[in-house]
Amino acid sequence: MTKIKPIKPFEPIVTEIIPNDDNWIGQVKWDGTRILVYSSDNNIQIFNRNLNERSKQYPELMTPQVYSNTKNFIIDGEVIAFKDGVPSFYEVMKRDKIKNIEKNKELIEITPIVYMVFDLLSINNKWITTLPLIERQKILKEMIIPNSHIQVVENFSDTEALFDACIENDLEGAVFKDLNSTYIINGKDNRWLKKKKNQDIVAIVGGVTIKGSLVKSLHLGLYNEKKQLVYIGSVGTGKLTKEDWQQFTVAINSFIQVNSPFENFASKDSVWLEPIITVKVHFLEWINGKKLRHPVIEAFVSINPEECKFIFD
Repeated sequence: MTKIKPIKPFEPIVTEIIPNDDNWIGQVKWDGTRILVYSSDNNIQIFNRNLNERSKQYPELMTPQVYSNTKNFIIDGEVIAFKDGVPSFYEVMKRDKIKNIEKNKELIEITPIVYMVFDLLSINNKWITTLPLIERQKILKEMIIPNSHIQVVENFSDTEALFDACIENDLEGAVFKDLNSTYIINGKDNRWLKKKKNQDIVAIVGGVTIKGSLVKSLHLGLYNEKKQLVYIGSVGTGKLTKEDWQQFTVAINSFIQVNSPFENFASKDSVWLEPIITVKVHFLEWINGKKLRHPVIEAFVSINPEECKFIFD
């Protein structure tokens, strides 16, 4: 089996202004996890945006002959899972953390996924990233055979109406793309834009507050330009269940340390942790540029802590 060398995908940048020129389209921003599927005649592997393999986590995508009329391709999209009819990052993270498929077959049935494909990077062993998006999309639609686990993301020409509809339907937001844009591997520029209903961020857990025998809140931080961990707030509400809190309380025993890892925060009531655990949180806004207003826990995530830093420093 040929070992695949995964690539980092093209990323959108945050925008406050919705583009509405004729060459721009909008797509729903699904609250899921970015996934690329690499398929060839003799091999198929799945990787996330951080180059971590996820082939075991999403067996629904491991049979390309079911959803594609070619076996040789690289496609880009987002894996989502639903809760009460709405895409839920917390639900998809349940699937993303599966290690042993045989022991978790029930979870796969309980939490089905849908792969929302929005781009095609290579087909029949030929890279097509230099083609404009409109042409890549045309080839993608001809290649994909939609089913209950894989769909091609729809384009909307009325970008403002799309964003309004996303907000009204409690979706995460929208992505806007220039139809003339090429695809830059490990790139990020303003030909792809994103606008969200709520802001979200992946932060480092540098400490916790324990009440009784259970963790009750997380102390969060980001690295500044001096590589110092800066405290940005604490959070104890969100989508974690009592079982999640119990498991997390046990898991942190291996990471407890004596001193605060934060450059600007210490508390005698806190338990300090090595800054290696990361969590995704939603929040309303930044307060004075350095604190989160009304943060809410979405899920623990597998992100390199070194990537958790202020983007406005």
